[in-house]
Amino acid sequence: MRRGAACLRGRDRDLLRRRRKRARALQAGRRGLGQENRQQRPGISTPNSTTERLALYQQLLAAGSSDIDVYQIDVIWPGTLKSHFIDLKPYSKGAEAAHFRSIVENNTVDGKLLAMPWYTDVGLLFYRKDLLAKYGAKPPESWAELSDIAARIQDGERKAGNDKMWGFVWQGRAYEGLTCNAVEWIDSYKGALLDASGHVTVNSPAAKQALTTASGWVGNISPEGVLNYQEEEARGVFQSGNAVFMRNWPYAWALANAADSPVSGKVGITALPKGGADGKHSATLGGWQLAVAKYSKHPELAADLVMYLTTEAEQKRRAIAGAYNPTIPSLYKDPEVLAANPFFADLGPVLAGAVARPSRVTGVNYPKVSNAFWDAVHAVLAKSTPPEEALAELDRNLKRMLR
Repeated sequence: MRRGAACLRGRDRDLLRRRRKRARALQAGRRGLGQENRQQRPGISTPNSTTERLALYQQLLAAGSSDIDVYQIDVIWPGTLKSHFIDLKPYSKGAEAAHFRSIVENNTVDGKLLAMPWYTDVGLLFYRKDLLAKYGAKPPESWAELSDIAARIQDGERKAGNDKMWGFVWQGRAYEGLTCNAVEWIDSYKGALLDASGHVTVNSPAAKQALTTASGWVGNISPEGVLNYQEEEARGVFQSGNAVFMRNWPYAWALANAADSPVSGKVGITALPKGGADGKHSATLGGWQLAVAKYSKHPELAADLVMYLTTEAEQKRRAIAGAYNPTIPSLYKDPEVLAANPFFADLGPVLAGAVARPSRVTGVNYPKVSNAFWDAVHAVLAKSTPPEEALAELDRNLKRMLR
């Protein structure tokens, strides 16, 4: 899941003190601190890929670097990076109580509040309202329906002259974003990578069906290039008017409906499809937190900035300006927020039913677990390994890894 830079230079003490000016500069752009044009922003540029970013963070933190005060961390990282961040409770004055309890609990490790919730995320299905209406289709309830509708509209639009049209784009590169997609596919068929106790359950009929279904999209309703897509590549195709459906995060709503977007006003959002009649809608829980490195030379100033950036007023501003999902429940009923993001009104059930990646039960092993998972899934999607073989090997690897 590509994200922008979220690091503040330790030597920028004056900018930290002027926290409002700093916050505005930091927040321009895509999904955090600078997905697009991030070179124009203060701070340290980081990779878009969460996988590459985690590796960079681990290098910097292992070296005890004081260059960075504030880190933007994925919802799955508190346990992995727990030894490198300060406890924010002495600075929060109980402000965390206003946020979603599940996220605060996720960010609390060994009794320490290691990060404040900044914005949350869930996977969603974006679709072209105009094209579905043109072809007399409704938003799909199942993956089979999505495949049928996508193929029909794709073929029709190509015959009408748009030879670049595809039915469905998503995140297929071998990175954390593929784990998010594949967790949704498997969960939609009522399967799981691991159960709540940490037992490996991935080698199941549900997982086989899910991966078989997804593999069938590639080269048919999804381009071969989807195997190297992250979020922005998928958005680029969809927003240029060349895809019927897209799986992405809520940030894409504001960009798709921007004044200069070719699909502005033509985009709808709904829950991701079920895995058949007996399946369920699923959405991977994502989101980003702000944490302060224990190596910071200005921990009080950095913590002060974190507390400001996660306030209700600031989350409201970001929700209106950039469609960032607040981590404060009351904002989902705020009239101004809903006016800017009508789909927020329907996010409650999606958030309530979101599926978490198994980062809590696997702890520091999660990066290895996820890496093994996305590699196995990618091999299936690329048709280099049959689903049953990939799942059996993954099952053995995870069991060895988690002994």
